[in-house]
Amino acid sequence: MRRIIMMVLRLFFKVPFYFYSIGKCGRKPDVSLEEAYACVKKVTKAANRAGRVRIETYGMENIPKENGFIFFPNHQGLFDVLVFLDSCPVPFSFVIKKEASNVILLKQVVAALKAIPIDREDLKQSLQVINRMTEEVKKGRNFLIFAEGTRSREGNELLPFKGGTFKSAVKAKCPIVPCALIDSFKPFDEKSIAPVTVKLIYLKPMYYEEYASMKTNEIAAEVKRRIECAIKEHTSNGNCG
Repeated sequence: MRRIIMMVLRLFFKVPFYFYSIGKCGRKPDVSLEEAYACVKKVTKAANRAGRVRIETYGMENIPKENGFIFFPNHQGLFDVLVFLDSCPVPFSFVIKKEASNVILLKQVVAALKAIPIDREDLKQSLQVINRMTEEVKKGRNFLIFAEGTRSREGNELLPFKGGTFKSAVKAKCPIVPCALIDSFKPFDEKSIAPVTVKLIYLKPMYYEEYASMKTNEIAAEVKRRIECAIKEHTSNGNCG
């Protein structure tokens, strides 16, 4: 919360303009996703600079050249999506928990990027989200979804990945891009406002041919394993077999 306040104070005179710009992207149907993404990305970069957060990105070459894929990162905190918005060169939408989709500014970003709110307590609605995401990915949109379902609150440790989260990828037969977030919990979940570095590693994608014969819980376990390996290699200089 302290860092969010610092961001707002340091951008005080620009906040109304940023708010209006993102809101306009969500209200006007003639604004393309590319235009909206560029706007949100610009604001995100400014906010991260104001908050003294540095993003280190690795594996950009692993982002598929063709649209219609899904990012599957670990979930550490409220800052996670901002890491992707700062670093990712291609537009994407994301799945966000229903409670957060009505928070001021987040609400405008959700509208601008056509993000999909999900009610984790409503199984029927969750299935509808999976089906909607499947159809959007087939049309060439990129998505981000957190397979843990909720942030771990355990720093760089991961919670179990939910197999059902991968049903959209299986149905769409699209590339799965595992992504490892490191220290993304620090900017918003810690009380410090000291400069902080967050790392994001885009791992090699899993294409449909690789996971077609796997069950969704097996896919989830493999994606989790790859992310844990990447975190280990980037935090302890160790190798993961």
